[in-house]
Amino acid sequence: MGRLAYYIFVVPLSYLPLPVLYLFTDFLYLILVTVAPYRRHVIVGNLQRSFPDKSDKEIEKLKRRFYRHFTDLLAEGVKNLTISEKQLRRRFKVINPELMDELYEKGKSVLLISGHYNNWEWFITSQNFLFKHQAYGIGMPMTSKFWDKKINARRERFGMRVVHSKNYREELSKHQEELKAVLVLADQSPGNSLKSYWTDFLNQPTAVLFGAEMMAHELDYATVYFATRKVKRGYYEMELIPIAKEAKSCAWGEITEKHVHLLEQEILREPSHWLWSHKRWKREVPDDLDKLRNEQHESFKKRFNY
Repeated sequence: MGRLAYYIFVVPLSYLPLPVLYLFTDFLYLILVTVAPYRRHVIVGNLQRSFPDKSDKEIEKLKRRFYRHFTDLLAEGVKNLTISEKQLRRRFKVINPELMDELYEKGKSVLLISGHYNNWEWFITSQNFLFKHQAYGIGMPMTSKFWDKKINARRERFGMRVVHSKNYREELSKHQEELKAVLVLADQSPGNSLKSYWTDFLNQPTAVLFGAEMMAHELDYATVYFATRKVKRGYYEMELIPIAKEAKSCAWGEITEKHVHLLEQEILREPSHWLWSHKRWKREVPDDLDKLRNEQHESFKKRFNY
C-alpha cells in the first residue's frame, strides 16, 4: 500500500505548483478544525502545560494556528520530493552565511542544532548547497523501510548524506579529509529519563536528549544553533547563532542549555510554528534529580578527562 501511495499519489502531487498543493491542505485544515482534530488531546495538553497563564480561548486559538501551519508543512513536505534547487534557493535563505564561511576558512567542522520548528525538511534538502561544508544529517530510520529509503534518497539528491544516529561515528570517520556540517534536531523526547539531561523548558521540567552535546565534545566540532523563521507562506529565512567555537571549552550541560533555550525563545516568539503534536513530555521527573545530575556530571568528566 505504501509503495502504491508513493508512486501513484504522493510523487505526482509533488510536481504540482505549491499554491495548488496549498489548496488541498487548506481543505485538510478545515477538516482538522471541524470534524477530525488530529491529536487534539496531545496538542492542547502540550499548550496548556507550556502556557499555564493562557485561557481556554487563547489555547484554542493557538491550536488552530498550529493546524494552519502544520497543513502548510504537509504541502511543503510533499513538494520537497521534487522541488528544484532554484526554487529552494528562492524560498529558503540564510541571512548570515558568513558565520559558516568563517568556520570553514578556519578548518572547523560544525554541529548544526535546532528543533522541529518551521520547515526543517527544506533545510535538510538544501543544506549542502547553502554552505561550503559537506552536509550530514543525523536521524532515526522510519518504521517503513520503503518510505525511509525513498524519503532519504530525496533528501540526499543535492548532496546531503543522511546517517543513522547509532552509527554516525563510523560514517563520519570515512571522510577524514572533508569539513562537515552535521545537522541534529535535538527536541525529540528521550527514551530514558535517567539518561536524559533535565532542564526547565516552557514552564516545566523537561528531559532533553544529551546526544548533541556528547557528539560536539567527542568530535570537537564548533556548535551553531539555526533559527528558521517563516517570512510568509512558502518562504523562510534562517539565522545562524553561534553556541561555541570550541566544544571542549564548554562546561557540562552548557551546550544543551544554550540550544534548548534558543529554541524556547523562537517558540515564545511564534508558538504555532513548533511541532505541538509531538508527545514531548512523556518522561517522569526522576525522584532524586540532584543526585542524577551529579552522577551524569561525574561520568561526563571521566569520559572526556575534564
